[in-house]
Amino acid sequence: MKRQPDIVFLVLDTQRLDRLSCYGYPLETSPHLDAFAADATRFTNGFSAAQWTIPSHSSMFTGLYPTAHTTVQSSSRLPDSIPTLAERLRAGGYHTAAFCNNPLVGVVNNGLRRGFDSFLNYAGLLTSRPNQAGIKPGVIGRYRQFFKRNLANLVQQLQDSFAHSDLLLRFAFTPLMVPLWQTALSFKGNTSKSLNDAAKLLIERRRVAADQPIFTFINLMGVHLPYHPSRAAMQRFAPEVLHDKSRLRYLHRFNGDIYGWLAPLAGEIDAEHKALIDSMYNAEIATQDEHLGRFFTSLRESGALDQTLVVVVADHGDHLGEKKLLGHLFSLYNELINVPLIIRDPAGELPHATTVAHPVSTRRLFQTVLSSAGIATPDEHRYSLAATASNPASDPDQGVVLSEGIPPTNVVSMIQRRQPHIARERHCELPRRAVVQDGYKLIQTGTLLTELYHLKDDPREQHNLAVAQPRRVQQMQQHFRMLQPGEVAAQIVPEHDPVLARRLRDLGYIE
Repeated sequence: MKRQPDIVFLVLDTQRLDRLSCYGYPLETSPHLDAFAADATRFTNGFSAAQWTIPSHSSMFTGLYPTAHTTVQSSSRLPDSIPTLAERLRAGGYHTAAFCNNPLVGVVNNGLRRGFDSFLNYAGLLTSRPNQAGIKPGVIGRYRQFFKRNLANLVQQLQDSFAHSDLLLRFAFTPLMVPLWQTALSFKGNTSKSLNDAAKLLIERRRVAADQPIFTFINLMGVHLPYHPSRAAMQRFAPEVLHDKSRLRYLHRFNGDIYGWLAPLAGEIDAEHKALIDSMYNAEIATQDEHLGRFFTSLRESGALDQTLVVVVADHGDHLGEKKLLGHLFSLYNELINVPLIIRDPAGELPHATTVAHPVSTRRLFQTVLSSAGIATPDEHRYSLAATASNPASDPDQGVVLSEGIPPTNVVSMIQRRQPHIARERHCELPRRAVVQDGYKLIQTGTLLTELYHLKDDPREQHNLAVAQPRRVQQMQQHFRMLQPGEVAAQIVPEHDPVLARRLRDLGYIE
């Protein structure tokens, strides 16, 4: 029987589509990713199911929209009744490993680590290196693992408490704490080490378990604030910052103002500082791209790449001052939810060197990966992006893509305390919903604000057509009925597949 493919699920955290040169950005920010994309399937209208890390990852890991999986706050926990991608792949025979640089995925106890044989956090107070190839350690190694595992459990409980306490979160954002968690707590992790470790696993484990396929999840935080790109990248994209003390001082303040990354702006950023933020973001993309280039080269030279399904996607983008916004919490504009999505399929079901313009949701990566692994149910297989890429008319979503912007309540509480007028004026507490269909995009903020944009004519979403086209607004609003608890759960719940249900039950994933 043909061996299942290895799988790399690579999330470029906070990566905007419009800043990658493979998506048309005029500056060459991502030459190594460009080269990879040239031999892969590149989706130009991929939309994230949510605008920030936890609900977006939860959707990619379950195939569900946020309302259905309910993991929408830093204190939320994914229900045990919903199997994760790693759990399904593990039940299907895969060795599952994670190399995670985002503490919201790897540190907070929200259920996203379920199903992984090893889960390495590069962010947080205490990182741990997994047993890469599955080789049994010696006596000293076992004692070391025992000590570190128990210490890690204590540290884990301490770190997780920050996600459940508004008071602790506010304390974490004080000037005293910011330098600590940016350095000692490794907020952005270690891009180079995580990619090196992942490549080592993919290459070396074949030598000790040649018949068992590997699922590797990687989250990279390279382009997330704070900005600390390589000097070489700064010389290319932000040379003025290296030689101007006033710009350096502004960057230092900007990097240290964690609250400022989250809250809506009171006014526009002036042109000089907007250009500085743009150039530093570009430099971070280029810095991360160098590491990606070495990762892809390692897989290619070892022969692993031609036996591996590689998914490259962003969980969300980032506002860099547009629309008086920074960060990624309080909008569903394309800067946040129109994300890069590139898939290289060794089986060729997703055609190489192809661009797909049909709108798709990143939540369907769940079904796409299961289908590639040969363990999808018939219903799940219908939602695989492989089928849609070759025949858009067969798309079960019919080109309708939804996204939900449920604001994190702990951040809303902090803004209401510090800037109540901003919280009110920018509707920070209200959920947002968006639907993309037939080239139009509708954004609904609670029941107060309705926005309609024609994305081809108005890609920056500046001209609201809601008043001029009320009939289209009403028609598109009907799709929000899908965003009800349980409405889409039937797409992945495996009870109708008795073999799959039994395997998941035997592993303890479902009752």
